[in-house]
Amino acid sequence: MTSLIDRLWYGGKRPLWPLYPLVWLYRAIAEKRRRRAWQARDERIPVPVVVVGNITAGGTGKSPLTAALTALLQAHGWQPVVLSRGYGGKAERYPLLVTPETEPDEAGDEPVMLAAESGCPVVVDPDRKRGALWALEKKLGNVLLCDDGLQHYRLPRDVELAVFDGARGVGNGALIPVGPLREPLERLSSVDFVITNGGYLDAVEHDHQFTMSLAPSELRNLVTGETLPPERLQGQSVRAVAGIGNPGRFFDTLEGLGAKVRPHAFADHHRFTPDDLQSEAGEWLVMTAKDAVKCRKFAPDNTWVLAVKARLPQSFSEAFMASVNHCRQSLDSNETARTHHG
Repeated sequence: MTSLIDRLWYGGKRPLWPLYPLVWLYRAIAEKRRRRAWQARDERIPVPVVVVGNITAGGTGKSPLTAALTALLQAHGWQPVVLSRGYGGKAERYPLLVTPETEPDEAGDEPVMLAAESGCPVVVDPDRKRGALWALEKKLGNVLLCDDGLQHYRLPRDVELAVFDGARGVGNGALIPVGPLREPLERLSSVDFVITNGGYLDAVEHDHQFTMSLAPSELRNLVTGETLPPERLQGQSVRAVAGIGNPGRFFDTLEGLGAKVRPHAFADHHRFTPDDLQSEAGEWLVMTAKDAVKCRKFAPDNTWVLAVKARLPQSFSEAFMASVNHCRQSLDSNETARTHHG
């Protein structure tokens, strides 16, 4: 299933080339904003700060990667806190501490999903630096993991990960609006890791490029909580709904599991209504975990959530943990020196 944006941005050509003056304007504004933000930054935050993001528009698998990183950090004795802008949510005040029971209308869908999947504190604040300092003031953890924050330059960071969709790659290589790039490819020279979801990218040159795969882990009934192995989708008629950045990847996953898919793609962060969840007799209604948190109150009994887990090579896990541990040692050394000279 190919969307209009896929055809315009992710093909080999640049059909929107007449808009190139807007590309130059977009780039100038982005670079000015970045310079101002970097110049305005204060001293480092006193715990390691990891930022997960992308330089392309659309879904790449950032949130599953963030969930996998929280599990990796927890396995090594760290206490991670997730920071998020909370896109799509409107809280009365910020920072907002998110739990699995928090309403997505208040916090946004991805923070609620991450709180449920990771079991660690999630703090939402459009000003992620303010959220970071609040999390430390409340002693919520000892490492901060910012989901989708690569362009939020006001937040100091120690480790950056840029995520790409392996199938889409860099598209036609142009900046918005002619292509999908939020920032030029040169931006990758300053990130620590490049993660490609679904295959290695020759178009991206980086010494630390690792591949990631999203593996279906279980089917969970949204109403009853019953769980089934993903293989149960073999031969099953499915009404698939997705309000995510790259719904085609979700539909392809269902078809790869043998489901007979009738797809319906919605806009990213779509606010579902009961009318969106209609299905025919004998069909299962299947959705992503991100969409499921918005449908808990009105989903029909035949609603199933396909959970996925990010799989990463051991070599990445070792390199990532070495980077975080190095940050911790550097921060400790700086604190010791500051205390000694003070």
